[in-house]
Amino acid sequence: MTALAQFDNVVKRFGQTVCLDNFNFEVVEGEHVVLMGPSGSGKSTVLRILMTLEGIDDGVVYVGDEPLWHEYRGGVLRPAREAHLRRMRAGIGMLFQHFNLFPNMSVLRNVIEAPIHVLGLSRSDATARADELLERVGMADKRDALPEALSGGQKQRVAIARAMAMRPKLLMFDEPTSALDPEMVGDVLKVIKDLAHEYDLTMLIVTHEMGFAREVADRVCFFCEGQILEQGTPQEIFTRPTEARTRQFLQRVTEAEAGEASAD
Repeated sequence: MTALAQFDNVVKRFGQTVCLDNFNFEVVEGEHVVLMGPSGSGKSTVLRILMTLEGIDDGVVYVGDEPLWHEYRGGVLRPAREAHLRRMRAGIGMLFQHFNLFPNMSVLRNVIEAPIHVLGLSRSDATARADELLERVGMADKRDALPEALSGGQKQRVAIARAMAMRPKLLMFDEPTSALDPEMVGDVLKVIKDLAHEYDLTMLIVTHEMGFAREVADRVCFFCEGQILEQGTPQEIFTRPTEARTRQFLQRVTEAEAGEASAD
């Protein structure tokens, strides 16, 4: 199978702190990969590097068969120019924790702006695509509303439609339910799960929602100190983890989920 995204000995530092240390990782086309691990372990940094929000200090990142943060000039791999980054960015979508909708634009305009200005779609084609996606995520009746009139769960569903409107090769989710009220979490996770199974999407998902990960993931990677400490199917990672650090983390997540359930 073809690797859609690949990290080859990537190093990422924040000051003196090494976040990713000679990191190697790949995602193949059509795969749904969940990244889990404690805060600061590097999992969200992987998404931000792929989204070109964070650069790298060493190594090479590939999307498809092209380097992301580099380009070949004169047969030599050199740091990428902005035009190259813009072109590569068009095939990658990301859903952020806090929605990042444009507050002064209607739901419809939030979804159509990037396809028009980045992909070059006509307004009518972009609108047709947006209406189809808003219907798909249950937001067709809010197409003319401003984000301030929406609940957190509704905003996140609009953000999903906006990301999908770009027809990304790779769609990434960074804790997509962390900013939602508990009663809204299930609806948003169902939308993501349905899209994952309905469309031919490659997905990278940072989440601590173990039930959701069991249902949507082909592979779960447990991050620790800038490396993947352990990976496998959801069944392997959640029921038979081999590393003590993985078991400790999953126990804490389970206890936290049980505490939330009893509080409800």
